[in-house]
Amino acid sequence: MLSSNETVFLLDVDNTLFDNDRFGADLGNRLEQGFGVAGRQRYWTIYNALREELGYADYLWALQKFRVGLDDDLPELLQMSAFVLDYPFAARLYPRALETIAHLRTLGLPVILSDGDVVFQPRKIQRSGIWEAVDGRVLIYLHKERMLDAMQHRFPAAHYVMIDDKPQLLAAMKRVLGARLTTVFVRQGHYAAESVNAAIDPLPDRAFERIGDLLDCQLPDFFVAAPAPAAVAN
Repeated sequence: MLSSNETVFLLDVDNTLFDNDRFGADLGNRLEQGFGVAGRQRYWTIYNALREELGYADYLWALQKFRVGLDDDLPELLQMSAFVLDYPFAARLYPRALETIAHLRTLGLPVILSDGDVVFQPRKIQRSGIWEAVDGRVLIYLHKERMLDAMQHRFPAAHYVMIDDKPQLLAAMKRVLGARLTTVFVRQGHYAAESVNAAIDPLPDRAFERIGDLLDCQLPDFFVAAPAPAAVAN
């Protein structure tokens, strides 16, 4: 059995530790208050197009593009900026999320491994309390599943545990790291719901209904895994 300092726990943020679906609903409601139903729909159209282009969520860049043609609504636009940047992120953490990070610290080294931009995503992580909970061990990439070499260089370990709400992403990481990675699927948020009937290969090694369920786990629980597939090159 590996000792605790040989295990790195990689934690996703959105819909794993932080209820990003709730944030999105609140943002949509605020957009509708300020710009009506058509304005809300226009923002999400811009956001979704950007996400398709960039491969990650960028709420601020979507807001920048949304402002085009809305010079007469400048005061409301500035209020939208304040809403996004000063959102009560800590209030949208899933129950016992920070307790779970603290528990994982007793088993190994918790590290945030997230996708996102370099302005809003770190602000969310800082203002929610997650940054402090992991002592600043935060990695934010455009596509984290493609950055496993960089992650391993920064945090070398004999074994990794990836905790995420997207089973397809977990499978992609498992195909690269093989038996050195235990994949943990947390069934929270819309991505988890959408994956119910999806073909996932390989399946996650462990699955939980909520992040707080990991409080009942000890280190050996993360080494009871299904046989790993053959690793493939990056």
